[in-house]
Amino acid sequence: MTAFAVRAILSGLIVALIAMVARRNPTAGALIASLPLVSLLGMIWLWRDTGDAARLADHAEATFYYVLPSLPMFLLIPWMLRHGGNFWVAISAGCVMTILLYLVTIVIAARFGVRL
Repeated sequence: MTAFAVRAILSGLIVALIAMVARRNPTAGALIASLPLVSLLGMIWLWRDTGDAARLADHAEATFYYVLPSLPMFLLIPWMLRHGGNFWVAISAGCVMTILLYLVTIVIAARFGVRL
């Protein structure tokens, strides 16, 4: 339980740091948010918990394939907001689009022998 609490606190601190930096400088906040800190922490904790190189390699590769379909969300949300869209609708649309793109990615990857 202690390890879970440490992980949750550290992850929360990263999100809070991004929000604080973005208030002063949106570009700097975006730069920090774009760093794969959560992915790296997840890999470190997975390695610490399992020491399983094959599992970690599968995790890292799957992360790559799931990042790709999430990228259009970062274009849809600002486009909707700049065209008068409601914040919650824009966020929701971005999430729905990403989920749909995840499903498409799984199907396409399977055709190339990549199992996600």
